[in-house]
Amino acid sequence: MAGAGGAGYVPPPSARQEIALASGWRFQRSDASGANATAFDDSAWSAVTVPHTWNATDGQDGGNNYYRGIGWYRRHVAVPADAAGKRLYLEFDGANIVADVWVNGTSMGQHRGGFSRFRFDVTSAIAVGADNVVAVRVSNAAVNDVAPLDADFTFFGGLYRDVRLLVTNRIHLDTMDYASSGIYLDTTNVSAQSASLRARVRVRNDDAAAASVAVRTVVVDGAGAPVLELPATGSVPSGMVSALSATATLANPHLWNGVADPYVYKAYVEVRVGSELVDWLAVPLGFRFYSVDPAQGFFLNGRYLDLHGVNRHQDRLNKGWAIGPAEHNEDMALIRELGANVVRLSHYQQSGYFHDLADNTGIILWAEIPLVNSITDSAAFRSNTSQQLTELIRQNYNHPSILFWGIGNEERSDNTPTNNLLASLATLVETEDPTRLSTYAQCCTSDTGGLPSHSDIVGYNTYYGWYDAFGTSEQFGAWADNLHAQRPTWRIGISEYGAGAGITQHADNPPQPDPYGTPHPEEWQNLVHELHWKQMKTRPYLWSKLIWNMFDFAVDSRDEGDTPGRNDKGLVTYDRRTRKDAFFWYKANWSDVPVVYITSRRFTPRTTATVTVKVYSNSDSVTLMVNGTSRGAATGAERIFTWTNVPLTVGANTLQATGTSGATTATDNVTWTRM
Repeated sequence: MAGAGGAGYVPPPSARQEIALASGWRFQRSDASGANATAFDDSAWSAVTVPHTWNATDGQDGGNNYYRGIGWYRRHVAVPADAAGKRLYLEFDGANIVADVWVNGTSMGQHRGGFSRFRFDVTSAIAVGADNVVAVRVSNAAVNDVAPLDADFTFFGGLYRDVRLLVTNRIHLDTMDYASSGIYLDTTNVSAQSASLRARVRVRNDDAAAASVAVRTVVVDGAGAPVLELPATGSVPSGMVSALSATATLANPHLWNGVADPYVYKAYVEVRVGSELVDWLAVPLGFRFYSVDPAQGFFLNGRYLDLHGVNRHQDRLNKGWAIGPAEHNEDMALIRELGANVVRLSHYQQSGYFHDLADNTGIILWAEIPLVNSITDSAAFRSNTSQQLTELIRQNYNHPSILFWGIGNEERSDNTPTNNLLASLATLVETEDPTRLSTYAQCCTSDTGGLPSHSDIVGYNTYYGWYDAFGTSEQFGAWADNLHAQRPTWRIGISEYGAGAGITQHADNPPQPDPYGTPHPEEWQNLVHELHWKQMKTRPYLWSKLIWNMFDFAVDSRDEGDTPGRNDKGLVTYDRRTRKDAFFWYKANWSDVPVVYITSRRFTPRTTATVTVKVYSNSDSVTLMVNGTSRGAATGAERIFTWTNVPLTVGANTLQATGTSGATTATDNVTWTRM
């Protein structure tokens, strides 16, 4: 195959440049008249590095008084001389909520929406080989035509993801297609025997004359060996974009099979004019097929798969949304340790890097737009919501990990404008990407009303055992069965469930806490999750089972549990340092790694002479030792092992639990102090 080196494909030299704009920014957290001008004096401003947010502290400390307003960023950019005659774009991976951009005092435009990538063509404004000034005004103030209008999380302001200068040749893959790659790989008729692939490639011609172009898509396997080639040719008029398409069939594809076998091919898409390679990009490619059955649940590659996992917010203690690869890697490692196989990226488009991690670890993704709680009944709001959904789909189209596009969450009004909007968004998903399913997270209006009826499949946000409007945890199963009976053709899942837990708050046999108050005993969170999973695992018709939430996250308006400004429903603390008890309940149920975990380990000191000891384990049997004395072995059909009336001496008490499954053993130790 042409372009192959030996048995492998050798990527050609880069035809474009990406110049990172991380350091060297000056910042002011207020409006500044004239700050878009090149000669503006920003010497008194703070020096910052992007990613950056101005709410890292005040957005997480409670009080509902974090700064929501304007912040300015300015930076000098030297453009290399070899960029002469080329196209230049400023690329922002995320700026919340509204961003206005100037280059050398000239307005480049405005982007409205806090979570998607966006680009501006700055070719005409930049001086190549000279110093240039980029000025960005970002505002996270509330606006009535950009979703979300309000939501139960902090809206961190700033340039909180990477910024770069992109340099391309004048004929190139379409950079202005909603900031996508310009490449769309459609996989259809997928089976273990064969798969159809269509490569749709958008080529932009910014040259003065029409051009004949040749596009070649080379698909390589995991070892880098070419397995498929899709050529296409066409003419691109000056100043226009042409979409070139080619199809092929791959025999015996290695399927992307979730966490069991996340096999990813790679597609190299080359654009040539004559013999000159003018642009190329590599994008991921995975072959898989899936379905959701109303009665039997989710199937991946023809086999039932219990989709169990978590929701994820992207913020982090003392960093807000201004995080990078290290934080994403840590989050994914914790999710995989838990044994999850699906993540809902709530409630907004998240980093492309995290999508890459999901592709390569096999985590299935539900990706969604930030349509939360309420809408504005206006053409501007509807247009912006459609824009954000189009950006989400086009920018992430080629990730095999994404199976579901979320069109909204917990709209509180089952009225005509909201239903019309959801219906139009579901139609937009079908138009933009008929290979995937639309979904919606329903809560707080009729379970069988209009709002959950528009998407292909639907999830329900349920909080039995936490919010009084739902009922007790024991009632969850009956509710699910009743809904399933009422709407037997609907494909229903659980998009949220859970309870809060402060790791410093504990109680024996706690009553249901006040969800908006304090304390939030960790032991109550344990009970809620135990009861829910016992009921969920016997109901395969629930196509998804998603915990709220993987991590504690910032809600500056909240004052509950043991930390103001925090939603404490996470299985892991906001700083990612502490796995709560409930984390190990799921690890014992979802992971093949031997688990032995003594619960309530932070419940010390103790005031009673005897206690109940509870252990989560996937062992066949567990033995408990207290102060060197055996309390006997126990078996636990539900992966819960308990010993009652265990005596504690005054002072320090050492407990050791040892789990045994055949020749495999695992142990855990805690020390409790009795007063």
